[in-house]
Amino acid sequence: MLRKSRRTFLKNASLAGAALAAGRLPAGRAATATTATPPGAGARIYVDPAQKIAPLDRRVFGSFIEHLGRAVYGGVYEPGSPLSDARGFRRDVLEEIKKMRVPAIRYPGGNFVSGYNWLDGVGPREKRPEVLDRAWNTIEPNQFGTDEFMEWCRLVGTEPVMGLNLGTGSAEMAAALVEYCNQEKGTKWSELRRAHGIEKPHNVRYWCIGNEMDGPWQIGHMPAREYGLKARDAAQQMRMVDPTLRLIACGSSSPGMATYLEWDREILEECYDMVDGLSLHCYYRNDAEETGANGDTARFLSFNLEMEEQIREVAGVCDYVRARKRSRKRLWLSFDEWNVWYRQRGGDGGRQKAPRLLEEVYNLEDALLVGGFLNSLMRSADRVHIACLAQLVNVIAPLTTSKTGLLRQTTYYPYLWALEQARGEVLDLAVESPTYQVAGKGAVPYLDASCTLDRQGGTTSLFLLNRDLEKAHEVEIVWREAAPRAVKSARVLTGDDLKAVNTFEAPTRVAPRELAPPRPGSKMTIELPARSYAALEFIL
Repeated sequence: MLRKSRRTFLKNASLAGAALAAGRLPAGRAATATTATPPGAGARIYVDPAQKIAPLDRRVFGSFIEHLGRAVYGGVYEPGSPLSDARGFRRDVLEEIKKMRVPAIRYPGGNFVSGYNWLDGVGPREKRPEVLDRAWNTIEPNQFGTDEFMEWCRLVGTEPVMGLNLGTGSAEMAAALVEYCNQEKGTKWSELRRAHGIEKPHNVRYWCIGNEMDGPWQIGHMPAREYGLKARDAAQQMRMVDPTLRLIACGSSSPGMATYLEWDREILEECYDMVDGLSLHCYYRNDAEETGANGDTARFLSFNLEMEEQIREVAGVCDYVRARKRSRKRLWLSFDEWNVWYRQRGGDGGRQKAPRLLEEVYNLEDALLVGGFLNSLMRSADRVHIACLAQLVNVIAPLTTSKTGLLRQTTYYPYLWALEQARGEVLDLAVESPTYQVAGKGAVPYLDASCTLDRQGGTTSLFLLNRDLEKAHEVEIVWREAAPRAVKSARVLTGDDLKAVNTFEAPTRVAPRELAPPRPGSKMTIELPARSYAALEFIL
């Protein structure tokens, strides 16, 4: 997790000629064609099942839990609470995540992992040491560790994505953790797990080799070439233990980094053949640094397009290194930290156990942008196979706990809709939309759309963001093949106050409402309210 302020990013650069050698090169077409229409004209979406981007990997709707603040202690784990079970797991949180069906969760960090010794968090709890977490200056009691996380994942029905310490940690200890988790028996580390009472292996497939190692704030920060060689060594040792692993190299932590894309190119030149994916991170803000003195919502709501540009640029570097190495392997991307984050930036926990850190309170405009990010991730399904909303509980999260209950923040709803409805194949929509001007970015369409087609389930889902802060937009949906038989559901998140938030005292101030469904036919028309995000599901 990036601790420094995010600078304005995605500088203009030449994408041809000598720029290829610097790692900045074109990364293919935009995922969805958007055509401007005159101001005042309606918007139109063409849905053609034959126009496909890629099958949707549901892991793009993953999330993230770090040993940071109250994400673990007081979030997923709170022994002694009347809301917890005998294992110490918060029942309300567990049941909520289980109901949401979050497909993958990254753990245990984040900055935390770069100073973490996984051996401190396994074995009898009474023998586990309390240690100083130097990433966030807090006390880590180590009462929740690898085995507890794996058990919790099984209970909520999610897949673990494990982070590895490549800061203070070694390639040898990374391979040892793989052996502890994935070897059934008969070796040093598998027998240690069995001695801890866990006979069956955890069988973890996805592993992140370090976290934000390009960042000077990161414990164990090192130059790109050095990290690339260390990651290669770790990957090679890990694959000797389990050749079925899917390994993710640590890419640039933000487009605002001076080494952005150069870092990615240099590390991949060292470890390309030993990894399967590359990570990228970014956090977005609506404050004086990013959008103006008092924030600029119209500009803010366009930031998901910058996410897509970042994806194209990083994918382009991967393909550049692939071409230079003449490799047949095409790397996929893991956007394993993304969110709105700018109000609660402090990272000094004052050497307490589970202090309140980074507990962002999200408003309606934040939720609308989160919907836009989800659209962008779906439209990038040809390249992004994993993405993690950072984070899941309490720390910059859609869910917040108190001693007596659980609160759904505004950002919970677009995330939930994607989890509930998006599956199958992502379609390449043609979208016509009026536009507005954003300084330094040019014309931005008011309408942002993504679509999935689930042939097996017999449904199609549309996800629509209206960036217009003043006006509703009439949207015509044109079906190029057989139109859906019926509208299964139509929901919208909107409101008059973009700064409105949910609280424990007023938990539904920002909540979904029904959207008037369109009449079935080869052409359908809906009215999309101003400043809104909507999810529609159709029966084929």
